[in-house]
Amino acid sequence: MNNELTLKITGEAGQGMLTIGSALCKIFENAGFYLFANNDYMSRIRGGNNFLQLRISDRPLYTLRRNIDITVALDSKSVNMHKEDVSRDGVIILDKKRFNISEENSIFLDIPMYDMAKEIGNELFVNSIACGLLIEMIGIEFHYIDKVLRAAFSDKKEDIINKNIDAAQAGYDFAKNNFKRDTFKIKKGNAKDTLLMTANDAIVLGAITAGCKFYSAYPMTPSTGIMDLMAHCAKKFHMVVEQAEDEIAAINMAIGASYAGVRSMTGTSGGGFSLMVEGLSLAGMTETPIVIYEGQRPGPATGFPTRTEQGDLAFLISAGHGEFARVIFSPGTIEEAFYLTIKAFNIAEKFQIPVLIMSDQHLADSYRNIEIFDLSKVKVQRYIISKEDSRGIKDYKRYQFTESGISPRAIPSWINDPIYADSDEHTEEGHITEDAGIRTKMVEKRFSRKMAGLSKEIEKPKAFDVKGADCILIGFGSTYGVLKEAKESIKNRNIGFIHLPQVWPFPAAEMIELLQGAKKIIVVENNAGAQLARLLKQETGIKADKSLLKFDGRPFNLDFLIQHIEQEK
Repeated sequence: MNNELTLKITGEAGQGMLTIGSALCKIFENAGFYLFANNDYMSRIRGGNNFLQLRISDRPLYTLRRNIDITVALDSKSVNMHKEDVSRDGVIILDKKRFNISEENSIFLDIPMYDMAKEIGNELFVNSIACGLLIEMIGIEFHYIDKVLRAAFSDKKEDIINKNIDAAQAGYDFAKNNFKRDTFKIKKGNAKDTLLMTANDAIVLGAITAGCKFYSAYPMTPSTGIMDLMAHCAKKFHMVVEQAEDEIAAINMAIGASYAGVRSMTGTSGGGFSLMVEGLSLAGMTETPIVIYEGQRPGPATGFPTRTEQGDLAFLISAGHGEFARVIFSPGTIEEAFYLTIKAFNIAEKFQIPVLIMSDQHLADSYRNIEIFDLSKVKVQRYIISKEDSRGIKDYKRYQFTESGISPRAIPSWINDPIYADSDEHTEEGHITEDAGIRTKMVEKRFSRKMAGLSKEIEKPKAFDVKGADCILIGFGSTYGVLKEAKESIKNRNIGFIHLPQVWPFPAAEMIELLQGAKKIIVVENNAGAQLARLLKQETGIKADKSLLKFDGRPFNLDFLIQHIEQEK
């Protein structure tokens, strides 16, 4: 075993997988392990099958594996559903009596978890019992559980906290007295003082750091986590967070807030972004800076509401009527999500354009423990006329023609002159016009000149060992982790990979240089249409040798990717 373990906690929605999963993540982090965890949940309140998959090691992790070393099944259906995923030396912890299972199987580890929980006071304590079992089997001291459970249940009565700790102790003691194998006892790492979070968390922290003061949205998975955390932080950071009646209202509220001078953001997923498209064009026409988060999920329509896909790439690039400049970032890690969110606010305001942060459910909801952000890399830049300078302005033209296409931006009420803005074609002063000459110059201003400026500020592709590689993997967004670990895991071939943190404007010149003389190019993406491969061909003329596509609503895992790359010799 390569000093790593993959664990799974599975049961029906409503059985508390999230609670036990969060507790386990915190325990492993405190004990010094690096971890990668992902919640796989169905779009229902109760029933179905949900699970948390958790990978731990003494080195940083970025993706999931296919096979599971220890599975904890909290209901009978989970046993059959996940039996095929057990690794060669793996086990399933189950309660055969409770699940009415008579089958004998060498992978079963039968433990009377529910009877133990009832003895303590309630079947609900079964999660804490499972927690204790797992921790002892992996070789972690009990005090880590005690500390985390006290924090996790700090809002409960003392009696509830104590019974959960008693339950964990019972599970811990049972494993210690009855499970004599050292198979799962692995070496800890040095993951001290790390941050345990998702990319959604990082985007919120990035927005707050960038000075976001207004966020409006309508709940839609997987973007809802951003609104929840924004609302939680609103009072402390003096923000207004508004749950709008729909996505049309949400984007228009954010545009209005930005017009009034505050940094604003909106977020949605899938079909919610379809509703925002007219507002996107309004931001383009009125040259109002706005940051839009789009968490991709499988479509069309409602699709798989709680699962993952990268099927909106082509849509985001072309969304909206008319032609106007925009930027689309596609962070691949939690760290990138933080830094690119800050850059999104700076770029949106500098060029007075909409900037989109494109994520997906897998990146949005997966946990990793990461190093603390380096705030010395962060630079928050405002591009508005100051209050002091605004007082002396005369004959202000909101849409003044300039070489860069960017007009000086004044804030209403800071200057004495009125500011006119119009979603119709308009003059430099903001008045409606149908003049052909002005129309041509305005399109050049909003589109050509700004795109030329943006091409100088592109977030460059991240390339790893592409020179002399036998095969170069290319991906964007959440595939970063699986590409990185696949490249590092395949030792008998020279594998390089390229991750694109920005997909629009497309970094064509950089990609042409990186791919010059490439022996084999494989584009890896979570969609059916090979959208990134087509974009690469469209913008550079380079045709990939193969597209490795996955569009079943599930992310790539490391073993799946390695197997398919090795078949491509």
